[in-house]
Amino acid sequence: MHVNSCGQQGKHRGDRVLGSARMLTLETAQGQHTSTGTRVPSLSHSSSGSSDLSEAEEAEIETIRQHREELLEDIKKLKEEIAQVFAEIEGFQNAEERQEADQNPGERTSKLSQRDKLLSVGRKKFNMDPEKGIQYLIEQQLLSSDLQEIAKFLHKGEGLNKTAIGNYLGRRDSKNIQILQAFVACHQFANLNLVQALRQFLWSFRLPGEAQKIDRMMEAFANWYCKCNPGVFQSTDTCYILSFSIIMLNTSLHNPNVKDKPPFERFVSINRGINDGADLPEELLKNLFDSIKNEPFSIPEDDGNDLTHTFFNPNREGWLLKLGGRVKTWKRRWFILTDNCLYYFEYTTDKEPLGIIPLENLSVRKVDDPKKPNCFELFNPNCKGQKIKACKTDGDGKVVEGKHQSYKISAATPAERDEWIEAIRTSITQNPFYDLVSARKKKIANRN
Repeated sequence: MHVNSCGQQGKHRGDRVLGSARMLTLETAQGQHTSTGTRVPSLSHSSSGSSDLSEAEEAEIETIRQHREELLEDIKKLKEEIAQVFAEIEGFQNAEERQEADQNPGERTSKLSQRDKLLSVGRKKFNMDPEKGIQYLIEQQLLSSDLQEIAKFLHKGEGLNKTAIGNYLGRRDSKNIQILQAFVACHQFANLNLVQALRQFLWSFRLPGEAQKIDRMMEAFANWYCKCNPGVFQSTDTCYILSFSIIMLNTSLHNPNVKDKPPFERFVSINRGINDGADLPEELLKNLFDSIKNEPFSIPEDDGNDLTHTFFNPNREGWLLKLGGRVKTWKRRWFILTDNCLYYFEYTTDKEPLGIIPLENLSVRKVDDPKKPNCFELFNPNCKGQKIKACKTDGDGKVVEGKHQSYKISAATPAERDEWIEAIRTSITQNPFYDLVSARKKKIANRN
């Protein structure tokens, strides 16, 4: 059968590609050799400044380093081709199974098995690219194009990555906004206090980091909560502001990095006048405060345990030099910028990073260094002299807190330095909750 032959060809092609990738990986992992047979033990450290190497040997090491980079690039391309080949094989197999199922319409069990396989493929596609995943499920007639049905599918969430759900619901297309509203309406908020409703809502997806997405999602939540519980608040703006206050209270009370735990009186103070100019009943605020103090929100983690998914679609990646260590030295590291964090690795093939630098509330700027050109620096403009909130892996493989008050990094060229600075500035996010609450409080004040 044609499907069979295509599937076999795809499998043979995949085997060849996979074999090539393994050879290249092995060749890279074992280290490169000079033309005279001398092994170069490590290419991750610069050889400049070594007095025991001749110019010819240094030139040969540089040639090998470039060859290594080319090999790593080839491996990356081969991995992409492998993924494509396996997807083609899976498609051929699915087509063959569909043909067999059509020829045996009485075999209901086989059809159900086929449907489950296609549904599994659709969920995986959704977790990597939500828009394409939904499109695939509709094309395979596994999901209706009706927006209510899509919302119910997301709310059920079986096998779906909750970060992907949050990103999809946060899109500003009119279709996605309607799906968001239908998704929120899947929750039963009647007769629940605000903390109980937030627990249910924030467990069904992972709140994205962008302020505009958060604003749309919390607006939809406030509207639906007030519709389910009329008379609790004077307006949806009150519910919106108080919801953010509760989320920030949860962080302040349960984040170990926050030393100054807010008392109940402060919670009351920051929520004065938010009920259309009036204060909320203190008993209501006390119940909400105690609920969060006694039990923090459960925040869903990504379904995938492998960090590889985090680095699948980075904002930027490349080699940079980082100044660090007890004795300050420059070390070559592979950097990946994604999800408002800067990760660095010893090798491009490493799955686990050597260090993670969360970019929230940090700034970046160009700096001059007498020993290294094209430098830039990450620093905290509001807490000078304090350590940046970061972590790294020590020599024993344990994750420990970073000790940097700032991070100095060097790029290969001025253009690369400027591109990294621009990418980091775009990625850096101040905590968006404060700005959103401030804007909504101004709205209430102007209304009164």
